[in-house]
Amino acid sequence: MEETVKKIQIPEVITVKDFAERANLSISAVISDLIKNGVMASINETIDFGTAEIIADDLGLEIEPEIETESIKTSTKAQKKAVAGKNLVHRPPVVTVMGHVDHGKTTLLDRIRETSVASGESGGITQHISAYQITLAETKSKELKNKTITFIDTPGHAAFSTMREHGTAITDIVVLIIATDDGVMPQTIEVIKQAQGNNVPLIVALNKTDLPDSDVTKVKQQLAEYDLVPEDWGGKTIMVEISAKTGKGVDSLLEMILLQAEVMDLKADSDEKAVGIVIESHMEKGAGPMVTLLVENGTLHRGEPIAIGSAYGKARILENYLAKTIEQAGPSTPVRIAGLKSLPEFGARLLAFSSEKEARESALLENKGYSSMKIATAKRITSEDDDTDSEKKELNLIIKADVAGSLEAIRKSLLEVKAIDYGMKIVAEGVGVVSDSDVTLAQSTGAIILGFRTTIAGAAKHLAEKEGITAKFFQVIYELIDFAKEELANTLPPEIIEKELGHGKVLAIFRDDKKGFVAGGSVDSGKLTVGDEIKFLQKNDEISRTTIVSLRREKNEVKESESGTECGFSLPAGAVVAVNDAFVAFKTIHKKRTIK
Repeated sequence: MEETVKKIQIPEVITVKDFAERANLSISAVISDLIKNGVMASINETIDFGTAEIIADDLGLEIEPEIETESIKTSTKAQKKAVAGKNLVHRPPVVTVMGHVDHGKTTLLDRIRETSVASGESGGITQHISAYQITLAETKSKELKNKTITFIDTPGHAAFSTMREHGTAITDIVVLIIATDDGVMPQTIEVIKQAQGNNVPLIVALNKTDLPDSDVTKVKQQLAEYDLVPEDWGGKTIMVEISAKTGKGVDSLLEMILLQAEVMDLKADSDEKAVGIVIESHMEKGAGPMVTLLVENGTLHRGEPIAIGSAYGKARILENYLAKTIEQAGPSTPVRIAGLKSLPEFGARLLAFSSEKEARESALLENKGYSSMKIATAKRITSEDDDTDSEKKELNLIIKADVAGSLEAIRKSLLEVKAIDYGMKIVAEGVGVVSDSDVTLAQSTGAIILGFRTTIAGAAKHLAEKEGITAKFFQVIYELIDFAKEELANTLPPEIIEKELGHGKVLAIFRDDKKGFVAGGSVDSGKLTVGDEIKFLQKNDEISRTTIVSLRREKNEVKESESGTECGFSLPAGAVVAVNDAFVAFKTIHKKRTIK
């Protein structure tokens, strides 16, 4: 037979469509082989060279790497360009307000932007990141009047530590809000460490100072333990006493932010191509992938080609934080954009380009290795011998959320949960509604589906009900985490507890034959009761265990024998007991495990 292996050259990353064309194969044949290897890829999705090698043998191909083009090299350099330039101008400070849950962060932000979101949030917790700007109109300082501050609003609940970590990474100043009637709490300490670790200046907002049990001095003493010494104590940390509820001190806080920004001399080059970072992303009906991002340097123009991580397209829609269409956005400006061909990840970098070709090549380079990761994961999950002989067991989960930021916070929280040799494994995750493919994957992996602020498609719901797949949906993130913990607890073997009821010593053996075993002994503490489990020990080593069939005191049959008495007890035939053995009567309790 003639040699049928075909040689083709492909770049490091390539779309399924382009791969099929170069191989002169039907797209359906390529997609079918990818699915067989555990990769769900559509016609316009990309695969990398490693994935192509995996499926090449099945398709009768031999592939070679294509020589890198000059344009891809240009894109690579663009990926690494720094936030710098020749035409530097002052930019607004980017500020994140952080603090322990219920310490007043949302109320403060509401006071600043004169809106009310707290009452509309499920569970009273801000669930999503957002960004907006305010201009200081009322101030005694002429220098600070009409100056702008950009706020990044991050959730304050413990489950959102991942979001807060991103917050300190993209912010210039952190405002740490502390309720003076409560003091320094776990999330307070977490924020301090994150800010100090990222070398981000902290301004402390001492909140609820209008309450009778407010203790400002105590809070300052607590903060001093973390190297945050107030200025009035000779330190360098700005602390402002406020009441977010009444508005007292809020203007002073804003002035302190702008004064701190002046000291920092924050600048950017508005003439450069835009560089930014994703604050939030989700799918929006009629618009597709919708991304909230912060422009860090340069200027982003409406209609400009962009790449955000592995996603690319044009900024077809460019809106400010008030959802009004704008033509361009400069440094420190939060914007919403649409026009990408796929949904970027939370924290991904934005880069603007002169052509869509450059943006596409940049995204393809960023996507390198992602498909190989998916194929390896799929093979691990579907492998017949995966974990079958291992003592470690896992609860398989499929997670769907409405936005990428929440998805990341959920993922981190779930993967931190462990109990004995048991844990959680996220076999799939994504943004959007639960689909047929999610249900099919749950069926093949034994996973349960957890949705956060999303729904399930009609056909998928019918399939889940038919196949008995668990699919639960939540509006509050910690309720989702608690449910997952409960499901994991249900898979754990119960905790075996032996409750000791009585101790004693074997004094004599009266009978030991096929019909039964009878011995006599003294009860030294506790009591023996008919039906109790009993174990016998020699030099503290357990020899045997069985059950008390009946008890006698003198010639009378009794139900129990208390401490300080002697009794006879009958055991099932074959009991292994000797004179002078110690015994312990006990009750076995099977306690359901709890996961904290």
